[in-house]
Amino acid sequence: MATPADIAIYGGAAGGGKTWAILAEPLRHIHKKGFGSVIFRKNLIQVTNEGGLWDEADRLYPAFGAASRKQPLSWVFPQNTKITFGHLEDEKTVHNYQGAQIPLIEFDELTHFSQNQFFYMLSRNRSLCGVKPYVRATCNPDADSWVAGFISWWIDPDTGLAIPERSGKIRWMIRLNDKIIWADSPDDLKRDYGDESLPKSVTFIASSLFDNKILMAADPGYLANLKALSVVERERLLYGNWKIRPTGGLLFRREWITAAPAAPADLQTVRYWDLAATEKTDANDPDFTVSVKMGRDKEGRFFLLHGLSLRKSPFHVEQAVANMAGQDGRKVIVGLPQDPGQAGKSQAQNFVRKLAGYRVKTRPESGDKIARFGPFSAQCEAGNVYFIKGDWNEEFFDQLEGFPEAAHDDHADACAGAFNLLNGERPPMRISPRA
Repeated sequence: MATPADIAIYGGAAGGGKTWAILAEPLRHIHKKGFGSVIFRKNLIQVTNEGGLWDEADRLYPAFGAASRKQPLSWVFPQNTKITFGHLEDEKTVHNYQGAQIPLIEFDELTHFSQNQFFYMLSRNRSLCGVKPYVRATCNPDADSWVAGFISWWIDPDTGLAIPERSGKIRWMIRLNDKIIWADSPDDLKRDYGDESLPKSVTFIASSLFDNKILMAADPGYLANLKALSVVERERLLYGNWKIRPTGGLLFRREWITAAPAAPADLQTVRYWDLAATEKTDANDPDFTVSVKMGRDKEGRFFLLHGLSLRKSPFHVEQAVANMAGQDGRKVIVGLPQDPGQAGKSQAQNFVRKLAGYRVKTRPESGDKIARFGPFSAQCEAGNVYFIKGDWNEEFFDQLEGFPEAAHDDHADACAGAFNLLNGERPPMRISPRA
């Protein structure tokens, strides 16, 4: 909050106090007539999520005499100054701010916004209230975001971690023909591009949970939660790694899981199917229909009990689902994905009818496959997953170790589906990764 930079980006890991910083920043100007600030999230749902920006503001702003408003979502202070919460849901949303004059613009989770949105809103960053226009932003690492390139000077190219001695250091930039040009001083840019180039100062300030002593004292388990993430998410959110990407062998390794002599008797068990419906020929390489039978015992350990993969026609796939249900018995829950749209609903209903008498649960699948696989990956890495030896092991483990770079991700989808079905809507377990 002390940096004089025109643009300051704060973050790089979870738990560093980013939300508090972005909410507190405008308070220094609320006594200045005509001041206003807009805090952006990608959409307004993210603003109002439980424990999110709005809830934090409700704990902070009333102490300064502010009253909340719903339309627009904002806080108005006794001096008639205002802090508004906005969104940029898509590229065209920026045009809602044509003609706007916003002395302080803030982006929460900058990597969720496009480069075009960011630089367009810079054109709305202007002021007549005596506050020099400036921008603040927070973010977590995303190696594929434009932000990773924008702050690359502050990041070690080998480790992906912030360079401590550069954190908070100011550099200068101009943007010409969509290209960003950097220099160590504004004079260097003015010398090469003229006084009208109007350089802006930029800094990146690294943060992590270890900076936030209050949070660590109030919620000691939060560190354990971050350590329990899959290796990719742990590198991003705990250590602030801007280079880490999911690659084969990072999300699953067969040495992470242990062979069990037999399945415990008290397991809660599901068999989950990832469905495909194309037969293998010499001219194609279709997806697999894959099922995995998985159980969880009373101690919270997970067991891979059986796996099956095939490339058959829809008729043969339906037969396989029915046959396996018969072999597993009525105590085993049958899990099936439900693709979006009417065709997906019809397929799910068809399977439910054919499996009358069995416990069948269909689940819509949406979002990133890597994110869905992450909770299962974290349990594997922590040594909390066991398997029963069988002739299906080798194929399954080969496919899982190749995810997400392998040509097929069906085995990973089936494991993620079974694991998430077993856990239902329960909060994630707190586990301690193996040493």
